Amino acid sequence: MDSRIRCGWVNDSPLYVRYHDEEWGVPVHDDRKQFEFLTLESAQAGLSWYTVLRKREHYRKAFAGFDPETVARYDERKLQELMQNDGLVRNRRKLEAAVRNAAAFLKIQEEFGSFDAYIWRFVDGRPIRNEWKELKDVPASTPASDALSKDLKKRGFSFVGSTICYAHMQAAGMVQDHLTCCFRHEEIASLY
Repeated sequence: MDSRIRCGWVNDSPLYVRYHDEEWGVPVHDDRKQFEFLTLESAQAGLSWYTVLRKREHYRKAFAGFDPETVARYDERKLQELMQNDGLVRNRRKLEAAVRNAAAFLKIQEEFGSFDAYIWRFVDGRPIRNEWKELKDVPASTPASDALSKDLKKRGFSFVGSTICYAHMQAAGMVQDHLTCCFRHEEIASLY
């Protein structure tokens, strides 16, 4: 049995453990992965991350491997099809937001050259390394996530409140929020 200490939010599901151990907090510089995380975090609003994580493969298939160019072209017929897919969070507003967000994502790529170049500006291009000892110390949002949320909304995104943006920043490694007792804390820090 694996006796390594992990962040307290991780349950014992192999899917969740693998996500925590291999992905969460690793700096992401791939636009498609950024779009994936942003889409999934937006779908999570009001739900647990574990609920959405279990649906991830369904999202990957339904959203063309998280290709923003394809998703931006989804029409009413495609939205109806997505609403029938029980592998997704079947919330019409969230599904519509994913399509709008894809179009806004493409505009950011056009303006900045990549979404990566745009989003990493909110942390001055380097991950913010936190030293949280307990889960209760980890904030739900920060001034950086407030600024990101405000700017994304101005650019036409929805379901991107500050808490969603902070969760995205954590997942994409823009902030290092593995607890100091977690075995991944130092491993992630060594990546930058």
